[in-house]
Order: sequence, then C-alpha cells, then structure tokens
Amino acid sequence: MNGSTPKSGGAVAAERLADLAAASRILAAQGVVDGFGHVSMRHPSAPDRYLMARSIAPALVTPDDIIEYDLGSNACNAGGRASFLERFIHGEVYKARPEVISVVHSHSPSVIPFGLVGVPMRAMFHNAAFLAAGAPVFDMRDKFGATDLLVSNGPKGVALAETLGRKDIVLMRAHGSVACGPNLQSAVFRAVYTEVNARIQHWTLALGGGARIAALDEEEGRLADVINQTAGMRAWDLWRSQVRSQVGW
Repeated sequence: MNGSTPKSGGAVAAERLADLAAASRILAAQGVVDGFGHVSMRHPSAPDRYLMARSIAPALVTPDDIIEYDLGSNACNAGGRASFLERFIHGEVYKARPEVISVVHSHSPSVIPFGLVGVPMRAMFHNAAFLAAGAPVFDMRDKFGATDLLVSNGPKGVALAETLGRKDIVLMRAHGSVACGPNLQSAVFRAVYTEVNARIQHWTLALGGGARIAALDEEEGRLADVINQTAGMRAWDLWRSQVRSQVGW
C-alpha cells in the first residue's frame, strides 16, 4: 500500500451499489459464504477502481458499507471503516484480467476438498459448464513457504492471479476458491454453482465406485456456458428479488 489516498473514480448509481450489497447476501443465503468471504465489482466508469464492502459478515452488508479501491487495493473512501485483509485477491485479478468485472472469494465447504487431493474438479452438469475449462489449484507454499494462508498483500494476490490464468475459477489449497465473471451476476452464479457442482461430484464419485464419470468435456462446457451467460440471469432475478423483499432495496 502507498501512503496517500487514491482519487475516486466517480459516483456510482445507487442501484449498482444495492446490487453489490445484495450479492453478498445472496452468496450467504446460498451457502457459499458465512461470516467470511466477499464479492467485488469493477467500478462501472473507472476500470482502475473496484468496489467491495467493508470488513463485515456478508449477510449483513448494506449499500452504505461499500468502499471504493484502486487496483493496488488502497481505499479511496474508507472513512475509518475496516477493509478485508484479502482484498488483494480482487485488485490483482482485476489488474491481470481487464475483461473481469466481478470477483467472489469464498470458503464454501464442498469445494475445499478438491484443493487438498489430486482429484480435479470437473463440470458435472450444465449449470457448472465453466468448470469444464479447468479449475487450477493455488498452493501458497509453492512461492511463499509456510504462511497463514491469507492473500493479504499484493505479491500473494499476483501469484493467485497467475494460477487463475484465463480460467473462471481457481481453488485455494486448504482455504477456498475465487470465481470471476464478465459481470456481477455471472460471478455470483459461478460461485454458487461451483459449490453445487462440488457436492454433485462428491456424490458421483461415491456412487460410481471408480467408474468413468461422463462429465462435460471442454467443448460442451464452452457451448453450455454461452447459454448460461443469459439464462443464468433467471437465477439472479430470483435471488435478487428475495433480498429486495427482505430489506427493501
């Protein structure tokens, strides 16, 4: 971090801030995050800035909790509010991937085992089609040795972004995962269905007893994910309406 406060990228429409706050609550309701985890969105009019809630449990986020950051993950308008230690995940992914508009970091429980064993996560069904392109595993030990496993600075964020590469998901050994997308709705969809897919893969492995799994291949995944980019909005509309009915925004 530097010693100065970066300039804001400009005002953001209230409905965009409300959607970002709602995304945190959606991820909590879907069992992807609990007291920990976070979702961010690139600033709509300043690609070198991103937006994310202050350090608070996701299910409690409101639009007033949103902080703006530069891509070095320095806060523009913290106003005394605490920031997430692992905000560097978001800043470094946005630096490395200009086309990414939203990032989700979670510790969803069914996903974690796939970062601990040599069983790759595969796309078990069409809603998780993006996984057919692969889900690499980021192991912080490879570059930093023994750590607290938190991506708490820029160099660790850079290493994670390098492992992510051009994929939509990266698993984190003994920690969780990071999903990204071309918009907020897509990133949330992918984070939710990574957790659902992980559960289905656990069941399939147990049921199959070593039999071949007829998961989606890469081309099937590519074709299905094109459909999910539009049809997936149906899930977002449902989840978003549920939050709106609860809190009024």
